[in-house]
Amino acid sequence: MSKRFSDLGLQKRISLIYIIANLLVLLVNVFLLVGIHKMSRKMESIYLDNLQLNKLEQSLTHVQDQMTTYLNVKTTDSLTSYYKSEQEFRTLLDELHSDVSDVSFYRMERNIKNMSQKYLNTVSLTIDAKRGRNVEKYRKYYEEATKLSEYIHTYIASLNNERFQLNSLHSVTMSKNFRYFELMSICLICFVILGNVYFIIRLVGKMIQPITKLSAWADEVSGGNLDLSPTVVSSGNDEIAILTNAFRKMVLSIKTYIEQLKASMEKEQALAEKELKMEAHLNDAKLKYLQAQINPHFLFNTLNAGVGLAMMEGADKTVQYVQRVSEFYRYNVKKGDHIATIDDEIMQVDTYVYILNVRFSGEIHFEKSIDFQLLSTPIPSMILQPIVENCVNHGIREMMGEGRIVLKVYAQEDGRVCISIRDNGKGMRKETITQVLAGTYHGQPLPSGSNGVGMDNVIARLRLFTQREDVLDIISEGEGRGTEFILYLPSLQRQGEEKAKE
Repeated sequence: MSKRFSDLGLQKRISLIYIIANLLVLLVNVFLLVGIHKMSRKMESIYLDNLQLNKLEQSLTHVQDQMTTYLNVKTTDSLTSYYKSEQEFRTLLDELHSDVSDVSFYRMERNIKNMSQKYLNTVSLTIDAKRGRNVEKYRKYYEEATKLSEYIHTYIASLNNERFQLNSLHSVTMSKNFRYFELMSICLICFVILGNVYFIIRLVGKMIQPITKLSAWADEVSGGNLDLSPTVVSSGNDEIAILTNAFRKMVLSIKTYIEQLKASMEKEQALAEKELKMEAHLNDAKLKYLQAQINPHFLFNTLNAGVGLAMMEGADKTVQYVQRVSEFYRYNVKKGDHIATIDDEIMQVDTYVYILNVRFSGEIHFEKSIDFQLLSTPIPSMILQPIVENCVNHGIREMMGEGRIVLKVYAQEDGRVCISIRDNGKGMRKETITQVLAGTYHGQPLPSGSNGVGMDNVIARLRLFTQREDVLDIISEGEGRGTEFILYLPSLQRQGEEKAKE
């Protein structure tokens, strides 16, 4: 594995180390988020049984009230209301335990269910007696039903109180576990970050070590010391190995040339003193020229010249395009799941539309109408660009004619900040809109070049950020009539109040 890693280029190795480190941090964060989500769900479910008992008690009261109303007015509407309330009460009763059990709560639920069945039978007899105009019977059944109703209310209140006490203990335990999990999460994240820093320093230092040795060797050679044994060992086929081997061959070539020059000078001692001096000066000049060639600054300047080659060729549009693409992906890596501003997000959309228009010869027209006072409003990063990407891939590209996207930023009367993104594409069906908002839509796969952020991800992060469900509206009047996405964000004043509460 280490040999394969050393065979990679220097840029690929550094990129691989960076990617692995970030993936490790991402996996740890995902694990912690899943754990926090599970514990939150458990805490939310603690008091569900108390809520169910409250609903049952309210439904019982409703049945009693509807029966009394019918006995007083004896109309078809009141009878219909009674049957409806009775059905709702029976539905809630079906959710209670009816099996024999050693658990006290389940026994109490079974008793409530049995008493409620008896109560409903008595109420039914009361209704029948009233419809048959049997005054004595319906009064008798009515009194019996009323007593049963009061007894059931008492029983439900007792069960609800015991449930609440037990759930309160569970809630305290869950809170302690949640705080412990938070502490462990912080420790785990710190451990992973420190581990990443340690291994990155070790690996990068190991990669840079041959360059450091090569620099020291070049400094010795530039001083005229050609007899120094090579101390640089670089295995693999990367740029460092190529540079080291080339430098070694160059030093050996110079050393061989000097040795040949000395031998030639010994054979020509018979020449005249003037010719010998001239030859010596010439050889000295050649030696200095060769030594200058191996000067480290000369080597470094030669390598840096390759970096500016594209700019020297005058490829301005290519440089601008590469810079905009670099800004686009730098934003993705820099921001991640952090909070940005509307201004940051719009700049990212500008870059994305520019890249698309370079690729597709400017077929997308982008318009903006912005209230500049709202540009500093916080928003989760990578929200607007995926929506624009959705408009392009699933709306504009599947239509004929000129594509147009209009982005607006404005404030509602209630202070909420709205961001509208509208296209003139093929539009969306109501069924598709419902599925997208519910997170159940599974359409075509992401096209090449997509950043992989789906609409379900965008909606989920907006809901988490705003703590509201109504964060997005999708409006389309039908096929071929375009689609409008409207995002709703809290006002700056409200966000400040929430932070102050925290």
